[in-house]
Amino acid sequence: MKLNHLNLTVTDVPAARAFLEKYFGMTGGTERGNGFDAVFDDDGFVLTLMRGREVLYPKTFHIGFPQENEAQVDRINQQLKYDGFDVSPPQHSHGYTFYVKAPGGFTVEVIC
Repeated sequence: MKLNHLNLTVTDVPAARAFLEKYFGMTGGTERGNGFDAVFDDDGFVLTLMRGREVLYPKTFHIGFPQENEAQVDRINQQLKYDGFDVSPPQHSHGYTFYVKAPGGFTVEVIC
């Protein structure tokens, strides 16, 4: 069985979509004003973005984007840092990884 989609509540739908497109190659396609959108990955997974006034995910909640190698993790980390995001350098933990708070109020893990 394959997971088809996941809905995220975000405070800023256009900013969340732009972030996911720029850094993780997701593509948009079903924008409905500023309150709903969906982005897609290369495998057909759908991540829907729905605006909410307040985003209260548990502290450990995150979505993950696996990379093929450490160089790709480093590249994304450096681009985020260059663009003004507060990111720590990647660490060897349960993989080579780092986390970033995305526009809209959710956390993203980048890992290989």
